[in-house]
Amino acid sequence: MKCETVYLREDDKDVRLETYIPKKDGDMWWTPPRDCMLILPGGAYYFLAEREAEPAAKAFLAEGFCCFVLYYSLGEKAKFPRPLQDVSLAIAHIKKNAAEYNVNPDRIFVCGFSAGGHLAASAGVFWNRSEAAFEGMKAGENRPLGMILSYGVVSLGEHTHIESCRYVTGKEEPTKEERDYWSPDKHIGPDTVPAFLWHTQTDNCVDIRCAMEMANALVLGGVPSEIRIYPKGPHGLSVATEETGNVDPHIAHWIRDCAEWTKLIPAAGGR
Repeated sequence: MKCETVYLREDDKDVRLETYIPKKDGDMWWTPPRDCMLILPGGAYYFLAEREAEPAAKAFLAEGFCCFVLYYSLGEKAKFPRPLQDVSLAIAHIKKNAAEYNVNPDRIFVCGFSAGGHLAASAGVFWNRSEAAFEGMKAGENRPLGMILSYGVVSLGEHTHIESCRYVTGKEEPTKEERDYWSPDKHIGPDTVPAFLWHTQTDNCVDIRCAMEMANALVLGGVPSEIRIYPKGPHGLSVATEETGNVDPHIAHWIRDCAEWTKLIPAAGGR
């Protein structure tokens, strides 16, 4: 497996990609280009949860993906659109180097957890906003094929995770207009990419109603979606195995279910 660090911003070494690339040599020379999973760990936009980084990459590796973990802008640098631009930089980098990574550049998914779920949803909803672009970016170069939203802060409305919302808006008490502007569920439209969303009813950190608001918006917007609500489980389950500290064999199936879902998404991300 090829593991390396790629720095995406010359002025900020904290913004980087960690690669998890299966080998393509020896008797594996024939391996066709793989689908790609860009993983966005959570942490309320002020830290990155390692339990949602390498363990998730390893789980998706086992399902045949090339994987990347994005360490995006945090803390004072987390005010949008900077983290969204980090995702754009990451997707564009992967597409540009698709041959080297043995990645299908038309099949890049974003998978976000908690606050990273907000960022993944933003990448899937706001990819064509001017604020998402970086200098010299070609139109659509940053578009993911689909978004996986794991107990995500996918709404900045009444039931949001307020700490994440404050970092996104850069305001201690953001107005409704400021919250709505970066609330993915308020902007579902014809350019929104397909979604796989999962959450637990007993999440004690990110209210299940965030997920329900997003699910309702996806359905009403006609966005192809798979939505799974589990009856029990704490926040931060990640892949729900011993490696991440919260073992739930039932919920752990979400990785396999998600991998199967990606196969249903055509390369054009069609409806």
